[in-house]
Amino acid sequence: MTATLARPAGPRPLRCYVATTVRILRQLRADHRTVAMLLLVPALLLTLLYFVYQDSPQPPPGVPRLFDRVGISMLGILPFIVMFLITAIAMQRERTSGTLERLMTTPLSKLDLLAGYGSAFSVAATAQAGVACLVAFWLLDLRAAGSVWLVLLIAVVDAVLGVALGLLASAFARTEFQAVQFMPVIVGPQFFLCGLLVPRGDLPGWLEVISNALPLSYAVSALQEVSRHPGATGEMWRDLAIVALFAAAALCLGAATLRRRTA
Repeated sequence: MTATLARPAGPRPLRCYVATTVRILRQLRADHRTVAMLLLVPALLLTLLYFVYQDSPQPPPGVPRLFDRVGISMLGILPFIVMFLITAIAMQRERTSGTLERLMTTPLSKLDLLAGYGSAFSVAATAQAGVACLVAFWLLDLRAAGSVWLVLLIAVVDAVLGVALGLLASAFARTEFQAVQFMPVIVGPQFFLCGLLVPRGDLPGWLEVISNALPLSYAVSALQEVSRHPGATGEMWRDLAIVALFAAAALCLGAATLRRRTA
């Protein structure tokens, strides 16, 4: 009889990946303040924005309200900012507590490890974007020519981008405070140049070039496409694909720069 070869002992990478994802989700569920921040902060800020523009002059027929123009862009920007901040801090906390270093001794690769974190926070990002869209469209009467489901899809992908960039930023930070310090460096320029404050075509030439290299610009562009057109457009799908590629590249770069030791 031919002897069968024994499989190597120890946990398999896929099992470690799933275990990492489940562990992070359980930690998030137990941290009620973080869950509240994830789910409620974008919705509350959108509500505040609604009252800011409540007494603004009514536009002529066929022209979107100021809240509609700004609010739909904020449905992509706010989840992106919140997920970046929470992911960067949570990942750095894992590093300083020694959990990350222990996980690096398992057969799990660095990319699979970050994918596990990314998957867990992406689930949270989906819930966050869903609550924000629910509040915006059904409670605040945000209006868009396109489907609410397209807005939700773009908001989720943009929140996942925040997760990926948060994981990348945490790879370069040594403390939670340093992780927070990356926020104005990574998020600030994207917020100013994404087309929310000034249309990208009206920016000075050199700033428009920088804007074209930033992923949040394409997320806002995709949302604006949904606000203007009743159906999905080719430009919207192109912009959404670019945002997804940026998120995947940030995740791979974060894996390449992830240190095996905390010191």
